[in-house]
Amino acid sequence: MNDVIVVGAGVAGLTAAVRLAESGARVLVLAKGVGATHLSAGTIDVLGYAPERVASPREALGPFIAGHPEHPYARVGVEGIEAALGWFTARLPYVGSLDENLLLPTAVGVPRPSAVVPETMAAGDLRGGGDPVAVVGFRASKDFHPALMADGLTRLAGVPARALVCSALPEDRVDANGLAFARAFEDAAFRERVVTEVAGQLRAGERVAFPAVLGVTRPVWAEVAERLGRPVFEVPTLPPSVPGMRVFGALRDALRRAGGRLRLNNVVVGAERSGARVSALRVRVGLREETLRADWFVLASGGVASGGIALDSRWRVHETALGVPVHGAPDGERFSPDYFASHPMSTVGVAVDGELRPLGDGGERWADNVLVAGATLAGAVPWKEKSGDGISLATGFAAAGLVLGKPTKEVVA
Repeated sequence: MNDVIVVGAGVAGLTAAVRLAESGARVLVLAKGVGATHLSAGTIDVLGYAPERVASPREALGPFIAGHPEHPYARVGVEGIEAALGWFTARLPYVGSLDENLLLPTAVGVPRPSAVVPETMAAGDLRGGGDPVAVVGFRASKDFHPALMADGLTRLAGVPARALVCSALPEDRVDANGLAFARAFEDAAFRERVVTEVAGQLRAGERVAFPAVLGVTRPVWAEVAERLGRPVFEVPTLPPSVPGMRVFGALRDALRRAGGRLRLNNVVVGAERSGARVSALRVRVGLREETLRADWFVLASGGVASGGIALDSRWRVHETALGVPVHGAPDGERFSPDYFASHPMSTVGVAVDGELRPLGDGGERWADNVLVAGATLAGAVPWKEKSGDGISLATGFAAAGLVLGKPTKEVVA
């Protein structure tokens, strides 16, 4: 018998699972595959725009929550968000806080606000301009174009930048993605070749930008910076996301150390109910189906993008794992012709009460022992707010606290 079953292995699900397992709960995580970590930049964007660019999330969150009472942040509060960030940075090599957003460059040189970032990216902060940047790319890589980023930094961020191209090949592969380069960087001979080639092209006073490929399981960013004798920072590239893989790996390993279990290729297809509670989940594993029981369930299977919420052939919106009612689906037009417009479908998801319990069609509590976290929640527009992983981390952390009966603001060391 499990104490808690968590559905979903993204940031929300793994955060909830790790906190629960570290507190002594018997936790099982079920997921059909890895979560959105492998697609994300690996940063914790709490609130980047509201709607203008946010300099201090701490100052902006109060008015933002007051103006968006149905937003997931309204369920956890500023103290809950800060507690989750503290818990996260105590376990992973990240820097930052709610006090201020860093401005990190994207792969096209556009400044992007983020509150808590991998230490491998922090030297790329563009606030106030900063030192000129040498952007390193690899001739064999089609996922990162240093000249494009350098042009964007110069024109859009006002930071002098130029491109450097390195000829090193991972495993002598002519065509390699970011993951192949990241694995190659864990080899000392490959690192030596890259450092030697780059060092010979650098100018005085330049900091160095690399695509986010400086190691997978063992980031070698600090060693590369020491060898080059200047600040070095990583820049997120196209998926698969190496920084996201590091987050997934760190949380997965923390779960296992705490005694929790993770089962991939497990598709939750329904829930069995007993009165006001869910008693078990029906899970498809390959061609067979099994029933798994627990006292508590945390639903963190994601939103529309990950298939946690779907449209059927008649355009009816439904939650795909437990069958929880979905809120916010429009009756008429669902999408706007303008890609960057506010789409009627943008805030669709599972509505919850103040304790993250899902609500039924009439606003009543749907189940007493089910909590919802992450992108499954209704009320947010993460891509527009730049709030996705902030929501996932804060609500996953809060869901675990509610199961444990601990106050939201408490940080578990």
